[in-house]
Amino acid sequence: MEFFLKSIAIQIIVFFIIFQFLSFIKQIDMLSTDTSMASEQFVLETTIGQTVSLTPTKKTVLYFFAPWCSVCHASIGNLQAVYEKNPHIDVIAIGLDFIEQEEVDRFVSRHQLTFPVAYGNESIKKAYKVLGYPSYYIIDEQNTVISKSMGYSTEIGLYIRSL
Repeated sequence: MEFFLKSIAIQIIVFFIIFQFLSFIKQIDMLSTDTSMASEQFVLETTIGQTVSLTPTKKTVLYFFAPWCSVCHASIGNLQAVYEKNPHIDVIAIGLDFIEQEEVDRFVSRHQLTFPVAYGNESIKKAYKVLGYPSYYIIDEQNTVISKSMGYSTEIGLYIRSL
């Protein structure tokens, strides 16, 4: 029994190390932390017909997603929870790789999102080096990247990155 428990513990540790390594590899080509985005002045149309600027006035989570992405569907609820529970953090989601804007609209409706969701384009995808979905950047008040992530993220993980 003791051998069995040690074996399971070792397997869990190995899995965790491999998972962390793969997460690190996925993020290598993303923008580096401390990258200033001050020169990038993006203003995008939102799903409710308003515009949103990607020049933050407070800490902001930029969430890049594709409406067809299953991981995006699985993780978006965590982002909504962070937005609702933390008024000191802004959240802006940017839909990419869609054919029609209605795809993004359906994503927003399905998940009952209350934060701004904008229609993205290739220039914003290139500027933020979005290579997979979902991609997260946390931007501070000086428009500098302070954290990044790609793939599924928990509510607590998003919150901790935004501190």
